[in-house]
Amino acid sequence: MELWLVTVILFGCLFLGLATGLPIAFVMAGIGVVGTFFMWGPRGLMMIPSFLYEDGMSWILLAIPLFVFMANLMEVSGIAEELYNMMYKWIGGIPGGLASGTIIICAIFAAMAGISGVAVVTMGLIGIPSMLKKRYDKQLVVGSVAAGGALGILIPPSVIAVIYGSITGASVGKLFMGGVVPGIILAITFIVYITIRCILQPKLGPALEEKFTWSEKIVSLRAVALPIILILLVLGTIYTGICTPTESAGIGAFGSLICCLVKGKLTWDNIKTAVWGTMRITTMVIWIVFGASCFTSLYTIGGASEFMMGLITGLPISPMGVIWIMMIIYFFLGMFMDPAGQAMITVPIFVPIVQTLGFDIVWFGILWILNCEMDYLTPPFGFNLFYLKGIVPPSITMADIYRSIVPFVILQFIIMVLVMYFPGLALWLPSQMIIQGG
Repeated sequence: MELWLVTVILFGCLFLGLATGLPIAFVMAGIGVVGTFFMWGPRGLMMIPSFLYEDGMSWILLAIPLFVFMANLMEVSGIAEELYNMMYKWIGGIPGGLASGTIIICAIFAAMAGISGVAVVTMGLIGIPSMLKKRYDKQLVVGSVAAGGALGILIPPSVIAVIYGSITGASVGKLFMGGVVPGIILAITFIVYITIRCILQPKLGPALEEKFTWSEKIVSLRAVALPIILILLVLGTIYTGICTPTESAGIGAFGSLICCLVKGKLTWDNIKTAVWGTMRITTMVIWIVFGASCFTSLYTIGGASEFMMGLITGLPISPMGVIWIMMIIYFFLGMFMDPAGQAMITVPIFVPIVQTLGFDIVWFGILWILNCEMDYLTPPFGFNLFYLKGIVPPSITMADIYRSIVPFVILQFIIMVLVMYFPGLALWLPSQMIIQGG
């Protein structure tokens, strides 16, 4: 069978299956199994268990449940409330200060959690009622929570980076460090935008009139002690080469237990909630990994990946033009597909092309994750939009949520382009790691 026809049939079946609403894991697995049977017969099906076993035994994937468990414990630890109270006292008197503080807290949670939903739900429940009570504009309120929560997939430790690293063989430690500078730049960009807009339009985020003494402010700084210690334990051990990302995930999970114990939140109900939440997310990711393994193995063995590489590299455009095409594809895929599904389908095809063109795969991984951040905010299936719809007051409609994210998506796009043309923003810190492996 011609390779172009194989490509058309496989991806045609994939998008047809997704259009029916079936889970992506089962769509990919079904196509992989049926396609293998028709191409190589019953004996060919014996390849599938070996692929699944190889993927399931990946050491780096063990980091996913540990980081997710860490994130779920942070959600119930009570740390977010203390951080918000601290930001309220320190920067509440600045125009848009509570919205800017929300971005900062989301960035801190990102460095402790590795997933987006924790920060969105936690800050949505804490920050949205408080900001609305202080007469903040509802679109600014919702947009700041949605955009701040999206930082969780870029600022390390990022579960999405773990998935990308497990597929490509890129150093997860380098991917973690590569997300630090772009993540900080993006958070600062959000804060600058909020501050300038609220100075120009004070009604959007009025400065609070309530005053606090220096002693009250200094005492409130205790809220950042545990988060900073936990962040340093997780990222510091990776950066210095003391631990692999998987080992640091274990440290983070244990550290989150200690945080809950110190805060008096280490109850059986909270542990059970964290464990069940971890199981749901982890099993979803692993099923996607298994389903995509069936699909991509069929596609690769059939030789179609070489066809795609030749097709794309043969286009009469510059290498950076090829990267732009990939980013556009990712942007539209993200409107209908979660990042794990995107990665498993496209990364095995795109990354060899990226390497052939002479680009760094860590840099490309950071670009893809920045693109995924936009996907978390863009309709119709932006995850953070639906997290928010479940917790906002009835006065905030889905149309309000859609409108609220427009300026933040534009800012995310600008930072992605900045990293695209200045690779050092993503590659400088990884190059400074004491031990380059991991």
